[in-house]
Amino acid sequence: MSSGRGHLRIYLGAAPGVGKTYKMLEEGMRREERGTDVVVGFVETHGRSHTAALLAGLEVVPRRILDHRGASFTELDLDALLARRPEVALIDELAHSNVPGSRHAKRWEDIDELLGAGINVISTVNIQHLESINDVVEKITGVPQRETVPDRVVRAADQIELVDMTPEALRRRMAHGNIYGADKVDAALGNYFRVGNLSALRELALLWLADRVDVGLQQYRSQHEIDSTWEARERVVVALTGGPEGETLIRRAARIAARSSGGDLLAVHVTRSDGLTGADPGRLAQQRQLVESLGGTYHQVVGEDVPVALLSFARAENATQLVLGGSRRSWFSALFGPGIGASAIRESGDIDVHIVRHSEMGRGRLPRLRGSLSRRRQAYGFVLAVGLPPLLALVLGLGGDTLNLTSNVLAFLLGVVVVALVGGLWPALLTAVAGSLVLNYFFTPPTGTFTIADANDVLALAIFVLVAALVSSVVDRAARRTRQAARSAAESQTLATLAGTVLRGQTALPALLERVREAFGVESAVLLERLETDELTESWRPIASAGTTTSVRPEDGDVVVPARDDLVLVLRGRSLAADERRLVGAFAAHAAALVDRGRLTEEAAEAKPLAAADKLRTALLRAVSHDLRSPLASAKAAVTSLRSSDVDWTDDEQDELLVTADESLDRLSRLVDDLLDLSRLQAGVLPVFTRSVAIDEIVPVVMAGLGDDAVKVTVDIPPTLPLVAADPVLLERVLANLLANAVRYSPPGGPPLVTGSALGEVVEIRVIDRGPGIPAAERDRVFAPFQRLGDTDNTVGAGLGLALARGLAEAMHGSVEPEETPGGGLTMVISMPVAPSSADDTPVPGSRERAVPEPGERD
Repeated sequence: MSSGRGHLRIYLGAAPGVGKTYKMLEEGMRREERGTDVVVGFVETHGRSHTAALLAGLEVVPRRILDHRGASFTELDLDALLARRPEVALIDELAHSNVPGSRHAKRWEDIDELLGAGINVISTVNIQHLESINDVVEKITGVPQRETVPDRVVRAADQIELVDMTPEALRRRMAHGNIYGADKVDAALGNYFRVGNLSALRELALLWLADRVDVGLQQYRSQHEIDSTWEARERVVVALTGGPEGETLIRRAARIAARSSGGDLLAVHVTRSDGLTGADPGRLAQQRQLVESLGGTYHQVVGEDVPVALLSFARAENATQLVLGGSRRSWFSALFGPGIGASAIRESGDIDVHIVRHSEMGRGRLPRLRGSLSRRRQAYGFVLAVGLPPLLALVLGLGGDTLNLTSNVLAFLLGVVVVALVGGLWPALLTAVAGSLVLNYFFTPPTGTFTIADANDVLALAIFVLVAALVSSVVDRAARRTRQAARSAAESQTLATLAGTVLRGQTALPALLERVREAFGVESAVLLERLETDELTESWRPIASAGTTTSVRPEDGDVVVPARDDLVLVLRGRSLAADERRLVGAFAAHAAALVDRGRLTEEAAEAKPLAAADKLRTALLRAVSHDLRSPLASAKAAVTSLRSSDVDWTDDEQDELLVTADESLDRLSRLVDDLLDLSRLQAGVLPVFTRSVAIDEIVPVVMAGLGDDAVKVTVDIPPTLPLVAADPVLLERVLANLLANAVRYSPPGGPPLVTGSALGEVVEIRVIDRGPGIPAAERDRVFAPFQRLGDTDNTVGAGLGLALARGLAEAMHGSVEPEETPGGGLTMVISMPVAPSSADDTPVPGSRERAVPEPGERD
């Protein structure tokens, strides 16, 4: 089985009796026939014979019996399923509430634990149990649903399959007794199972599942960078300007969306990046309420080019139709360029554009006079445009007849250039028009009138106006290019900084968000993760933030930039232009990558023990290959020799061969026991039965197990040592392994010593030898499996003794630590907790209460 998270498959039904459980069991049977390990964790047949027949063909994990208020109940046995570890578990009724006393309050929480253990689960749920539509179901059926499941649990399923049935067919099943008993059929048909109720529940199930399918489609399009419109369903976008025609457009768009089943209505308002839209906020609020009352959604985007912003939004939402109002501009205004509708039609591509007539068409004003300079500079320009021509006329009038018309025109042209440099195109044009009138009235013969006597003077004034307009246009364009270049440079520098953080490995989310906050001049930047989504509410969790204020919902921010389906970057403080939002999108994508990288790092850390276990298995195969073959070969040779009819063995030779076979099998048995116990320790499943144990009772047993080597050991255990809390069998193994190691390395005439002492609540057993000892830097290595420092003799064991001794001691809440023996050698210190002062059989907290096992019981 995969060590990752299991997969969840859910059969969704509109009402009880549609066949969810039957479908689940059929799927279980199919998988079992393909060789999959399938078990039934919990299935309730409700007396349905066909369901029971399918259930009889599958392995069923016995249920757990719980007592509550004097009655017995059966529940899913979570621990038994975890111990059984099938590939697939069939568990009915996802929204079921567990009996008090269970580990979890809800069955979906049990399933989540199974999924976390790598077990695949197939379950069932009815649409009325989803939390988001629980109140809707109650209004339809009049029956409150007490058992619910969060929508996020169902949405997170890897597969959701709808089990559908028409209301008439379901009522026939009910009437035939295939759902409830005969005593409940009439009441059910007259109440919950009315045709209207079942039709409404069926529609809820279909629409809920359709929404989930749509989310999956959007994710697919995003992952594959598909920009073209897929007309899987009609999506109608209506553009709102905040004008009085908005309600007409909304209702027309709603009718278009209603022509197709499941059509979506989206209203969008495009604002300028400086926030000065000119729209009526109150009217926009009313139009938003109208959109939401018609089942649509309201959106607001920032963009300088309205047609481009509208079409970008429509394509991002996979819209099929765009509804625009007829232009409010007058015929004269249309001379200054195509309107929004004409531009949208030209660039719409595969999106249908509807231009809707309304009462406000053609009643607009002249186009707004906007240049590329700031409003402050334009204001200064208009002030100069009003004041400079009279001032020039006064100054030039003081010159009398010394200046001719050419000089006067050049002076006014200089004024136009100055105004263009300060205020841009429109103030300069105003200055040019005003200057031409002043020149005509005061300096062109006949003066004092707007009549021009000389045709050359007419040409001079016309050229003056044209040159003034061209100069103003050049200045305005240069200002626009300067702003664009500055913005591009700033974006490039910001993106270079962002790329630098990736190359330098700077992955702290708060630091990245702080850079966003500083770069875009906002009060705060928060990365939010969606926890739960339903039709009424959304639950969000902040992952990281920067700034003085914190947003806990996307609605709290001024700018919301999606990082991916479940992550959004929320900025507060000001609105951003479209190009700024594009740059923020790069930061949001990087933030999402950091989140994924962090979680992958955590998963990698969790996988390290598995990698260590694999490494251990590899080392095991390498290390024990000889240690298993050698005793097997010796025993095999001895037994073969005894069975041979070609040689007549003497009694002494037969005894020697039998001793050889017996010793080889004993050695093999000890090696297998060590390997099994080490594997159990690695898996965390070694049983430990702790009780009060006397050290002076354990040591003689260990000495007897040493055989002839026992005479080489000196024992000095004080009889006054307190009892320790330990598993006597495991403690024997620990002490035996350490003594065998000490005997092996002790020099002749220097037998190892076993002594004990008590220090507070700990008893220390010391195994002291006078051998070569171990360098301090290598002392931890000797406790690794298959380590024999400085020893190349593979005939003396697999190097498991010390590793097993420490593991067994730690399993009993003790420890084994090496120390240097004064004068040379190695001392192994076994530390065990003192047993409680109560009776000997009092279990220690954390242990399992059980008597001392009989010999052989542990295996």
